[in-house]
Amino acid sequence: MVKIQLRHLKIKPELKRALGLFDVTMAGVGIILGAGIYALIGIAAGIAGNATWLGFFISALIAILTGLSYAELTSMYRGDSGEYQYVNHAIGRKFALFVSYSIIAAGFISAAAVAIAFGGYLRGLVNIPILVGATLAVLLTSYINYKGIKETSKINIISTSVELIGLLFIIFLGFSSFGNVDYFNMPNGFTGVLSTAALVFFAYMGFESIIKLSEETKDPEKTIPKAIVLSILIASVIYILVAISAVSIIGWDTLAKSEAPLALAAQAVLGSKAFIVLAVIALVSTSNTVLITMVTTSRLIYGMAKEKGLPKFLSYVHKVNKTPSNAVWVLSAVTFLFVLFGNLEFVANLTNLFLFITFASVNLSLIILRYNNSKMKRKFKAPLNIGKFPVLAMLGFLSSLFMLGFVVYNLITGSGF
Repeated sequence: MVKIQLRHLKIKPELKRALGLFDVTMAGVGIILGAGIYALIGIAAGIAGNATWLGFFISALIAILTGLSYAELTSMYRGDSGEYQYVNHAIGRKFALFVSYSIIAAGFISAAAVAIAFGGYLRGLVNIPILVGATLAVLLTSYINYKGIKETSKINIISTSVELIGLLFIIFLGFSSFGNVDYFNMPNGFTGVLSTAALVFFAYMGFESIIKLSEETKDPEKTIPKAIVLSILIASVIYILVAISAVSIIGWDTLAKSEAPLALAAQAVLGSKAFIVLAVIALVSTSNTVLITMVTTSRLIYGMAKEKGLPKFLSYVHKVNKTPSNAVWVLSAVTFLFVLFGNLEFVANLTNLFLFITFASVNLSLIILRYNNSKMKRKFKAPLNIGKFPVLAMLGFLSSLFMLGFVVYNLITGSGF
């Protein structure tokens, strides 16, 4: 009889499957309900006026169309490499690498921008330099990311609850003011609303990141698609109601001039103490966005390294924490470099540039795979099809290209107006 000494066997550590539907949905909602609504709503109001809510609604439709494509694709392919896997199977490795590098760039650029926003809110409360606050945000969230996915999930659930309370508070304050303004007042016409939709899409960034949690999710083929759809729907309803409430309370022109627009809206109803409370909630919101963005981007880096799209050492999994530690700290270093820059509006549009390129590619990939891999098992299938042809994926592809044009226009002209 041959005795096998298990202690000599080298078993490669794997990521821990600890997340259920509630955890993953909250992760999606947590990153979506981040700096976008707290910071961009003022800029958006300056472009779309009282029709700011319509810009959020249009962005929500595009997010849902693309989210359904992600949902079907993630039910077909398992793993954290996400977009790389989908585009690689549909179009080819070179274009898949380009798309993956785009989404990684969107990840660390947006994380840096939101860290800067965190630094701004922190300076308003304790008067320390923005760079110091932003650096603290990057280091703290990187350490939590390194320690473990369960710790990240617990912090995210608490932070998301705080974010929700803040946004629901604004909605509640706005109820008595509903109907005070014309919600279709567009100072720059419908073109301004479309430009706003292209800008505030940054606020929906997060639903596509859910797929990077596949290897840490229980029954991911069923759980991930449901979490994608739920997180988009929850965030969309809240965003639209907050936009309506904010312009109802203080008007779009006042909202546009504020560096802390939602805090100003709260102050208009309840006084200066409400401003402080909303500023603290904004701190929680921005730090949580940085955390979840760092987590999901590090998982994409890890997944790509496993697929040999990035250096192998980035696929290393920490033996104790069961996290991709090398990917975590490399991402932290790159993010810190971008903290040294920082115009939120410019960075939001730059992030959207990468996002719309990625989303157009993902929708196109689903269309191609419906024909090339039509017999492949799917636990979720996007609705509204003509034979094999996915109508919603085509609408997602065309709308992504259309909004990409507005993003380029915004980048060239500053904000479009």
